[in-house]
Amino acid sequence: MIRLWAKTIKGQKITKSYIYESIDNFTEETFYLHIQELCHKIDVPTPVVLDFHIRNYINFNNCSFLPRDFVESINFDKLIIEDASFK
Repeated sequence: MIRLWAKTIKGQKITKSYIYESIDNFTEETFYLHIQELCHKIDVPTPVVLDFHIRNYINFNNCSFLPRDFVESINFDKLIIEDASFK
């Protein structure tokens, strides 16, 4: 099971927050699909997910997406994805 906490940050404030859950286990190959579904749920564009983002998630249990990681324009400064599973 994978649980991800997504939050959009503008300035120093959280503008959106959502906990995404899936019965699938985490794999590097499906990480993009989880991010895509999560972004659809919170109504934000899907960022470009690079190996760098996947490695940060694996090593630090979180990753950040900045405006340069999006093809579309966004109205926040950062999208942060954190591991929300309680181990």
